[in-house]
Amino acid sequence: MTLWEMFTAAVLGIVEGLTEYAPVSSTGHMIIADDIWLKSGSLMNPEAANSFKVVIQLGSILAVAIVFKDRILNLLGLKKNVTRDQQQKGYRLTIAQIAVGLVPAAVLGFLFEDFIDRYLFSVRTVAYGLIAGAVLMLIADWINKRKETIDTVDRITYKQAFCVGLFQCLALWPGFSRSGSTIAGGVILGLNHRAAADFTFIMAIPIMAGASLLKLVKYWSSLSPDMIPFFLVGFICAFVVALLVVKFFLRLINRIKLVPFAIYRVILGIILIMLVR
Repeated sequence: MTLWEMFTAAVLGIVEGLTEYAPVSSTGHMIIADDIWLKSGSLMNPEAANSFKVVIQLGSILAVAIVFKDRILNLLGLKKNVTRDQQQKGYRLTIAQIAVGLVPAAVLGFLFEDFIDRYLFSVRTVAYGLIAGAVLMLIADWINKRKETIDTVDRITYKQAFCVGLFQCLALWPGFSRSGSTIAGGVILGLNHRAAADFTFIMAIPIMAGASLLKLVKYWSSLSPDMIPFFLVGFICAFVVALLVVKFFLRLINRIKLVPFAIYRVILGIILIMLVR
């Protein structure tokens, strides 16, 4: 691997880490990065490029799993610590609620995977998704100002979990953003921004890990030993950056809300539409 190729791996890993959990669409940004880096340099064949994107996504998944490790162990019954809200009021997030939230997008994703891959993975469709998702986020913040909200993910109901899952289906359109659609959906349904983000990130772990592993198996034959350094650099960069981003995002989301991300999405979407005329 050349120095340029290692630099490219680092850049793509950083893009993945920055955008996977921020509500700006990692898939959309990776499609843009493909046009700028992978296609221009022809670093690898399409199957290997897809494998690389899966590997760096696994780096991001590992990061969020570490951030929520105590919660995950608690869900699996491997750690008995409970929050004060759980102790006093008997509320507790369960695996069943997470499963309910996963069902809608899992079913639609399975049914329409080929259609999505064939027709929706372009810079123009990403631009439309970015703007449409921004509108949803602005609506969510407007609604948030007008009603009381649930301040902990442990108080989410099965109905809310399922409806958040319905909002997650919007993220099947590249550019819409999984975290953007589900956080906005959670806020519209009565959660505050932090509770919605917690549920979004916890719910993302199984669905993203499962989808990534399936794709890695699909593209496994395209891998070769000389690609290992390229993949390793991308994985490490995605992991480190995602770890920092998730911690920073969760600390600030109740204060900054979704408006700053919506503004960024609209600006980027307009620029992309102008560039691909």
